[in-house]
Amino acid sequence: MSRPAHDDELVGRVYDARLARRLLAYVRPSAPLVAAAVALLCVEGGLQLVGPALTRQVIDVALPAGDAGMIRTAALLYALALALQFAAGFGETVLTGLLGQRVMRDLRTELFAHLQRLPVAFFDRTPVGRLVTRVTSDVEALNELFTAGVVAGLGDLFTLAAIGVMMVAVDWRLALAAFAVIPLVVLVSRRFQAQVRVQYREIRVRLARINAFVQERLTGLRVVQLFGRERDERARFARLNDAHLDVQLRSITAYALYFPVIELLTTAALASLLVASAGRVGVGTLTVGTVAAFLQLVRRFFQPLQDLSEKFNILQGAMAASERIFALLDTPAMEPRPGAAAAPPAAAGGVTLEFEDVWFAYDVAPAPAPVPAPVEGDGDAPAAPQWVLRGVSFRVAPGETLALVGHTGAGKSTIVALLLRFYEPQRGRILLDGVDVRALSVDAVRARIGYVQQDIFLFAGDVAANVRLAAPLDDAQVAAAAARVGADRVVERLPGGWSHALGEHGATLSVGERQLLSFARAIAADPALLVLDEATSAVDSEAEARIQAGLASLMRGRTTIAIAHRISTIVGADRILVLHHGQVVERGRHAELLARGGLYARLYRLQVAAAAAVHDEGGTEHRGVERAHPAA
Repeated sequence: MSRPAHDDELVGRVYDARLARRLLAYVRPSAPLVAAAVALLCVEGGLQLVGPALTRQVIDVALPAGDAGMIRTAALLYALALALQFAAGFGETVLTGLLGQRVMRDLRTELFAHLQRLPVAFFDRTPVGRLVTRVTSDVEALNELFTAGVVAGLGDLFTLAAIGVMMVAVDWRLALAAFAVIPLVVLVSRRFQAQVRVQYREIRVRLARINAFVQERLTGLRVVQLFGRERDERARFARLNDAHLDVQLRSITAYALYFPVIELLTTAALASLLVASAGRVGVGTLTVGTVAAFLQLVRRFFQPLQDLSEKFNILQGAMAASERIFALLDTPAMEPRPGAAAAPPAAAGGVTLEFEDVWFAYDVAPAPAPVPAPVEGDGDAPAAPQWVLRGVSFRVAPGETLALVGHTGAGKSTIVALLLRFYEPQRGRILLDGVDVRALSVDAVRARIGYVQQDIFLFAGDVAANVRLAAPLDDAQVAAAAARVGADRVVERLPGGWSHALGEHGATLSVGERQLLSFARAIAADPALLVLDEATSAVDSEAEARIQAGLASLMRGRTTIAIAHRISTIVGADRILVLHHGQVVERGRHAELLARGGLYARLYRLQVAAAAAVHDEGGTEHRGVERAHPAA
């Protein structure tokens, strides 16, 4: 079965004017650097003519005349030319390096900022390792373009032109003899460029796959170790690494063949020059100094030709990298529609939240504007969409608590994801205080929501920084927020207190401790709308009791959406929505729903029975221990 191609595998054009114009936008702020670097390269190229000219003067004039003063002057001028050439090369290297670093800084800053604005759906289908390649290796390829590519290529072209003009001006017949091998040089270079172009693309593909594989395995390292997958994963990584090694070796082989061939052709040019000059020197129509000067000029002439082939490959790699970078930058971010407004001020005691006939499927693109919902059996409906939500409607008034209940996959977390604008509904509307959330900026919507996730994520850094993510709070306010949910007890046990440095993902804390800190983080933002997604799923009974007490004061007067598999945690909600296959099948208060004897009542009875079974099993074990150890 064929494997689908990814953007890493696209070869692209050698030169794309549209991409080049976009790259120039990052160069324009550093235009003085470019001008200075080009000027220094031209100076360096012009100085390469000094040595052959002085050689010719010394051999043809100074030596026959025995003029030691002229020889000393020529030596001093040559030394000065070398010093100036060194200074020009040093300055050009520094300037082009500074140019490349500035472009890399600006591009990486823009890329990282843009990545943070992309919708969650984009990351669902794009491996993180590939995105890391964009921000690191692809940007580095553009750095090489500016430091050793475009500017240096301009210098090579100037050097070629200057040396070629001098060779023709000194003796056009010798120049033609030296130029005779240029067609062969061009032919070999084109063949080399074609091979390296394909190999460079293969290297990029292999590197992206390695990055994606390593990122995923390190993120899931505990699962790898738990199921004893170390040997298998090591073998898979070895195969990826070997594939990368193979293409790198093929690239090295191409370079190893190309440079000796160019050196051989350079030698052939020198031999052609000697053959063409031998007869003329013998009859006195050509001086030895001119021949010596030509030998130096030919050597200098073919060096830029060889360098230009490398510049071609750098240009090819940079075009491919820039195409992928700009494709990422052109991915639409989550931004408000034209005419979007800021969020209206929150009503006292929270906000009003409404879902109006919301339909959503992960495999269907969102509609540009609300449209009527499809009717079952309607021939105009989308072809077999996998609807996760089907015509969901509800309203939560300020200060009310709405609980969402249902089997796994019923659509509870999807409702929260749509509210937070991680995704957009295909049909229907979501209103916040009467305003369609798609008419508001993403920041305005999320700034009003405090979200406690089921999958808690803590950043590497101190505890206080993780709590004050959403608001610039002082230490006293951070401590107060933590105290409201009992997270202050977690902090007190840490060696450094609030300045204690957490590991990646907060790995040094237990799941329950991380959940308590996530509560404190949500409270610190003082949200108008509180979203609790399985908020106490990883907390033991004692900690849950402390959290419920803190939540009671936090939720008082706020609009709250609570998702829970354990019905015992939401029996006091103002209203409960029971979801089944993406539809609201029941709604009401706890007692009302139990009295109806529907799906909610069945879920409740199952959970009560399961809890009783666990309790009985624990009691039996305890009694068994007492019988086995009566002294206890």
